[in-house]
Formats: sequence, structure tokens, C-alpha cells
Amino acid sequence: MARDIQERIKKLIIDQRLPSGASLPTEPELMELLGVSRNSVREALKALQAMGIVEIRHGFGTYVGPMSMAPMIEGLTFRTVAGHYRGEDSLLQLLELREAVETGLIARLAGLVPAEDLAELDALVGRMDAEAAEGAVRAETDRAFHATLYRGLGNQLLGEVLEAFWDAFHRVRTDLVDVPQDPKVTCRQHREILDAVRSGDTLRAEQAIREHFGNIRTRLGSPAPTAVPNRVYDR
Repeated sequence: MARDIQERIKKLIIDQRLPSGASLPTEPELMELLGVSRNSVREALKALQAMGIVEIRHGFGTYVGPMSMAPMIEGLTFRTVAGHYRGEDSLLQLLELREAVETGLIARLAGLVPAEDLAELDALVGRMDAEAAEGAVRAETDRAFHATLYRGLGNQLLGEVLEAFWDAFHRVRTDLVDVPQDPKVTCRQHREILDAVRSGDTLRAEQAIREHFGNIRTRLGSPAPTAVPNRVYDR
């Protein structure tokens, strides 16, 4: 019954083509429309809020939510942490998931990245050079490079999924494993990815991405888990 009510509210959002931020019917209206009790409506709305599908603003009403990847990120992060402390290679598995997606996409970009994106990528690699000289490439710069690289595909959902994978991996990696980094190698590999994509050489671009992820995989050689940190996944 609870799942059925959730599905009917989701169908309502879809059928009425409601965008994020649009107001939903009031609780009494939903009760009448769905033929269910107030408690059933409230429980369904709470569950949908946890998924980011609706947003409950107490004293104002219920609205279509942002439908962000936040629940997915939290789920990936928690699953990876839990698996790590069960002795599983969950962090490596998450890395391999990112690698599979990015390797599959890079061929579509070779020679097709817009000039303005190439200029931005050049600037980001330049920033990596400066950061490497100071001792470490910042995670924010690395993230911006990958986000900009695939932006030209024009697929918003894909961009959000890649961001979710990146965010979950780096949040967990930072908390669980102190991964050694040679900033000059990191910078060189990103420049090689950029140069390969710019040249239109598909095989070279795929090889550059694989080398980048292979380097991260090698550096991951993490020690066995010890104590579980306090709510490491809750940020």
C-alpha cells in the first residue's frame, strides 16, 4: 500500500509535467484524490522526500523536489564504507565503475570538444601545474577537469551521474585511505588526456584515460581496515 501511494504521487507529477519547485496538492486534496488516510499520505511523502522527489516545507506545503543525485551519492558512499569494513574491495569497485563509464565515453569526445571547453580545460591543466608546484593538485581542480571534459556531450543526466560517482569515490577515499599522490604525474596524465582528445585520436584518448585510472588503482593499495570512524559517511 505504501509503495502504491508513492507510485501514484510520482505518476501525478509526471502526468501533470510538474517541474522542480512546483506546488503539489495539499494533504487533504491528496487524501481525496488517492482515497487514502492522512497518515498514509504523510508516510508516502516522507519516503519521497528522502529520495529527493518531493520537498516538504512545513507551514507552506509540499513541492516537487530537486530530484538530485544526493540520495544516490549517500547510498554509494555508505555501501562503499560498509563494504570496506567488511574487508571487501568496495573502494576499488567504485573506482572501476567510474573508469568503465569514462572510458566508454572518451571515444565520443575525441576531436569533438568545443573550443571554449578546450580553453577551459587548458586553464585547468595550467592550474594543476601551479598546484603541483606547491605540492598537491586540489581535488576541486581534478573534479572540474572531468566535469568540463564531458560537458560537451550535452547530456545533463550523464553529467549528474558522473558527478555522483566522483563525489562518492572522493568522499570515501578521503576518509578511508590516505592515497599517496605525485602531483606532477597527476598533472601530466590530465594533460595527456586533453591532448589526445584535442587531436581526435580515439585510441590514444582511451589509453590516456586507462593510464590515469590505472595509476589511481595502483596508488589505492590500501591497508586492511581497522577501526570504523564515527559516521564517516555522514557529511
